[in-house]
Amino acid sequence: MLITNIKGLVGLHPKDKLVLRGAQLDHLPVLENAWILIEDGLIKDFGEMGSMPSQISNLPSPISAKGRYVFPSWCDSHTHIVFAASREEEFAMKIQGKTYEEIAAAGGGILNSANKLQKATEDELFESAAMRLKQMILQGTGAVEIKSGYGLTTESEIKMLRVIRRLKAHFSIPIKATFLAAHAFPAEFKNDHQGYINLIIEEMLPRIAEEKLADYIDAFCEKGFFSVEETDQILKAGAKYGLKPKIHANQLSVSGAIEVAVKNKAISVDHLEESDPETIETLRNADTIVTLLPSCSFYLGIPFADAKSFIKAGLPVALATDYNPGSTPSGNMNFVVSLGCIKMKMFPEQAINAATLNGAAAMELSNSHGSIAIGKNANLFITKPMPSIAYLPYSFGESQVDTVILNGEIYHG
Repeated sequence: MLITNIKGLVGLHPKDKLVLRGAQLDHLPVLENAWILIEDGLIKDFGEMGSMPSQISNLPSPISAKGRYVFPSWCDSHTHIVFAASREEEFAMKIQGKTYEEIAAAGGGILNSANKLQKATEDELFESAAMRLKQMILQGTGAVEIKSGYGLTTESEIKMLRVIRRLKAHFSIPIKATFLAAHAFPAEFKNDHQGYINLIIEEMLPRIAEEKLADYIDAFCEKGFFSVEETDQILKAGAKYGLKPKIHANQLSVSGAIEVAVKNKAISVDHLEESDPETIETLRNADTIVTLLPSCSFYLGIPFADAKSFIKAGLPVALATDYNPGSTPSGNMNFVVSLGCIKMKMFPEQAINAATLNGAAAMELSNSHGSIAIGKNANLFITKPMPSIAYLPYSFGESQVDTVILNGEIYHG
């Protein structure tokens, strides 16, 4: 595949640049009036139109991207898209001013999703998740991480992870699976936290490892959910089976989750709507990626993470959707990039870098995805005609994605 007359080829980071920290996020290299050649699903070459070799220019049926930009696909490193049913019945409760904790106490929240999921078949879960993923891909997403955590029983957690494995086999984008049984305590373990943790460690983890169902382990480390000590116990158990940690941290309070994440060498800490100078100081000397989820803040009406302070401190910041039925019923990375700019005051260059290369890094995929570089995977999208790169986040709610390319082929859904 040859794409010519590209107004701007976006995100030309060197192939050995695997993550962007701090001020590096400000720089989004763009090649104007460009062409790109794709071969065997990989980026073969690119350059300015005036310097295109004759043997390339003679290739049949090139795609003209006149007036359009070519971006690397979005890399969405935090989703919960395997769920049994939507939760719009909680929507009105939120509008009435009920808090996340109050909705959970009234039988809503994660336990609501768990009850519905336990009754759903694997086929039903696969079909609904596949529909969501297809929509995400058509909106420009070309790599995704999916968590379990709505099962909360051994069989249902295994069922979720098997669905994720089927999605991996069915779709041609990289999909990472995260084991998140430590999402909430089931009602029967409300007063026996250690009993549920023992179930995770002694029963769930060995089966997941035996079937090779997960890449990562996660825990919702938060007041009213899993304590720092409980999280530490779960992460250490996962590490024995080769599962690297990713943590839900500081969503509702500064909980100590950051310290336990760094101690356990977490790949990423996700949420961080609440933070303080100690949070930043702890992360400053770690390789852990700070993954921010602005559409969750938008939907719940909670504070937006302080992206500018994390960037100023030299930290690697990523953006992801948190697509789930309770707190973020949207998988639109374009809207996430817009919110990064509008609500977290990120520059368009910072937000786009955070949603591409750093999102890939949060899934350990940045050697093959997240930027335009020779030898990288050809997961790209061509925009509609746009006056500038900033127009994409500026025109929030209106998709600028025109053509999606996965592994060098046009994706039609």
